Amino acid sequence: MRDERTERDVLFLRPGEGRAYPLGRMNAVFKADHGETDSAYSVSEWWLEPQTTGPGAHAHDENIELFYVIEGVASILAGAEWLEAPAGSFIRIPAGVLHDFENRTDRRAGLLNVFLPGGFEENMPAIATWFAENPPVSR
Repeated sequence: MRDERTERDVLFLRPGEGRAYPLGRMNAVFKADHGETDSAYSVSEWWLEPQTTGPGAHAHDENIELFYVIEGVASILAGAEWLEAPAGSFIRIPAGVLHDFENRTDRRAGLLNVFLPGGFEENMPAIATWFAENPPVSR
């Protein structure tokens, strides 16, 4: 029987735990999403191998995204500007703003992502399939 959690439950995950989605040279690990948050938000880690492009420039019409760099240096496209964000950096992407992320360094980079409101994570199985067929390239 699956352990169902709701937004009223305490949720504790150890390092590496969560729903993992391999995306070529990227890996996404969802820590909390629609089931645990009643679709209010999702929280995920995104790990990029050295010299790896991200998902490609895109915008979300109705969602805010928050990024916190947890390891390495991430290059974040925010509107028309690429920001070089070392570990400890925080970036808020308002709804409708073009954005992307990449790892242009020779070390692995990790991002903590909060997506408001949630719901995006329901697309992850299809996104993982797309990346399996169209893997990100090394820079």
